[in-house]
Amino acid sequence: MQYTYQTLDVFTDKKFGGNPLAVVLDADSLTTEQMQAIAREFNYSETTFVQTPEETGNSANVRIFTPDQELGFAGHPNIGTAWVLAANGSSDRSSLIFEELAGLVRVNVDLSNGVPTYAELTTPQTVMYGSELTTREHHQLLCDSLSLDLKDLCIENHFPRNASTGLEFHCVELNSLDALSRVSINSDKWKQYTELSKCFAIHVYTRATEHRDLDICCRMFATLGDIREDPATGSANCALAGLLAHLDASHTGQFTYRIAQGVDMGRPSKLLARVEKTSGAITQIRIGGTAVHMMQGTLTI
Repeated sequence: MQYTYQTLDVFTDKKFGGNPLAVVLDADSLTTEQMQAIAREFNYSETTFVQTPEETGNSANVRIFTPDQELGFAGHPNIGTAWVLAANGSSDRSSLIFEELAGLVRVNVDLSNGVPTYAELTTPQTVMYGSELTTREHHQLLCDSLSLDLKDLCIENHFPRNASTGLEFHCVELNSLDALSRVSINSDKWKQYTELSKCFAIHVYTRATEHRDLDICCRMFATLGDIREDPATGSANCALAGLLAHLDASHTGQFTYRIAQGVDMGRPSKLLARVEKTSGAITQIRIGGTAVHMMQGTLTI
């Protein structure tokens, strides 16, 4: 059997920036084991497989695989998959609904003459929060795992804690861009800390961006077979945006976060998160950006 695929760089408007993604089309006949093997062959942070939806009103069933496992939800795979499916559309806006393990994901794509110009997803779940890690011993172990000093950690706004909109991340605020740039994983301490936090992914960020057009600069590290850094993580920034809006003193409002990631990897990415809050509750979280087509080809299985 032959399957067509496309690759993109997502959350960027420049080739070789953002987060790479492979999208395999018309994948109904592939088994789970074959999809996992293909994802391992591409070796991108994620590969998606587009299948016929179970419900006729939906656009596609989308399965998302890292080289090591299937995920229930992720950000840049949804943006990139929608980018591919919406291309050559007949209208100026395409609204897609993807069936995923975490639930239904809506992605709106703006087009100009059939060419996508911007895509934004709505998370399948509202934000959920884990307990905070509050002791000095916890913080020291965290800093040791990141090769940082305690003074680099910012706990004025919140203690390190887990948050999720379909995929869980441990959110950690740092005091400066310098601290963010100095993060280097100590694998032994990392294992101890992720067992303590019960989360395989740590999303470190700072609001001290030093750029007027940015609100947050961040880096995301996760145990995916080994410990890897991700250049643009939509799901992590959705969780973070939901957490920050939750902590904001405003009882009702709309919150926008302009986010940079991947800079320290040489794959700069830009993401835009939007959160709606009503009567103290987070009601909707969206994240968007652009993508660039890179390759297309055929798989023979």
